[in-house]
Amino acid sequence: MENLVPRILIPAGVAVVAVIVLYAVRLIAFKVLHRWSERTETKLDDHIVATLKVPSLFWCLAIGLYAGISVSTLSERYIHSSTNLINIIVVLSVTLAAANLAGRLLAYYVDRSNLPIPSTGIANGILKTTIIVIGFLVIMSMLGISITPMLTALGVGGLAVALALQDSLANLFSGLHILMEKPIRIGDFIRLETGQEGYVEDITWRTTRVRMLPNNMVVIPNSKLSQSIITNYYLPERRMSLLLSIGVSYAEDPEKIEAILVEEAKLAVGHVEGLLGDPEPFVRFIPGFGQSSLDFTLICQVNEFTDQYLAQHELRKRIFKRFREEGIEIPFPQRTVYLRKEKSRQS
Repeated sequence: MENLVPRILIPAGVAVVAVIVLYAVRLIAFKVLHRWSERTETKLDDHIVATLKVPSLFWCLAIGLYAGISVSTLSERYIHSSTNLINIIVVLSVTLAAANLAGRLLAYYVDRSNLPIPSTGIANGILKTTIIVIGFLVIMSMLGISITPMLTALGVGGLAVALALQDSLANLFSGLHILMEKPIRIGDFIRLETGQEGYVEDITWRTTRVRMLPNNMVVIPNSKLSQSIITNYYLPERRMSLLLSIGVSYAEDPEKIEAILVEEAKLAVGHVEGLLGDPEPFVRFIPGFGQSSLDFTLICQVNEFTDQYLAQHELRKRIFKRFREEGIEIPFPQRTVYLRKEKSRQS
């Protein structure tokens, strides 16, 4: 009983007191940090404080246990085992905290730079997995387990896995390439060389999903997409030109037709959704002289790709109505056939 106090009770008391003191210091520190982070404009410090809140509990416990062990009279064997256990707890908590903090920081900077990485989770998953694997290797080394054979086995096994999953890995790295180079982004309207067109809904580690205008989903492997010719109607900006072909009779005055087309396009601005007045609409006498008509091209701007359908619909109605009011003829193709009658040969 006499040896119980110095061997167990005193170290336990020191550990408990140290944990309580550290916990109180932690509460005060986090209150101060919360007030400081609320006064700052950036959200970066908020993410750091939120990430460290839970792991700090394990750190308080680990430091308290260290304090208790340091005043104990346990044998060297038990002290060494206890210290290793505490070290493992600390490394594990630091690893998880670092992985979570890296994920939060990545999401923060990606949101600020308008990258589509958070919805795909590719970079986030790779970053967290890398940090956790490094922490696991450190723990194995602390336990006295040689990691060299493990790294060798991982290298050989990784090669075998890479050969077996070469299609999946090709899609993975193609997805990373798409995210980094950003030829397409989530929300962009694109057209594939095969003719499908629609909005990019998501870019995952294996496939890219495109929602077509009929509300159908096209699922494309990333490796195929990276090798395809893609037209992105949202790059370099959403605004695009709308070319509208109009043909009139050869009897009409080209100057008058040009003035009418420009006037109707300007009047439609503000009434037709998606039709823009800046830059102003203009007309070109192109393609020019058709087989049965004078062909003009009205060029105006729309807000984005899908706005062209409504704009064409409304502009054609307005132009047709104005032509009827002005008595302008819209010709239809005509063809003159000459018949030649040959005299019958006399025998």
